[in-house]
Amino acid sequence: MNFENVTEIKAAVDGGKSVYWKNQGYAVRKNDNGHYYIIFTPNGYMTGLTHTDGVTMSEDPADFFAW
Repeated sequence: MNFENVTEIKAAVDGGKSVYWKNQGYAVRKNDNGHYYIIFTPNGYMTGLTHTDGVTMSEDPADFFAW
């Protein structure tokens, strides 16, 4: 499954899909406050999925995938 926008990525995470950026080392997760992050799983480093507006992404949605 590939994505065209951030809304699709968030919906996949909310729907229980495993979503990744570029490779399986970068997982997309949602925290208890409802914020979405890209987490580098080997060391736990994380960055926001979007800018503070909750919509604008630095990354290309086409680089995300899920199953």
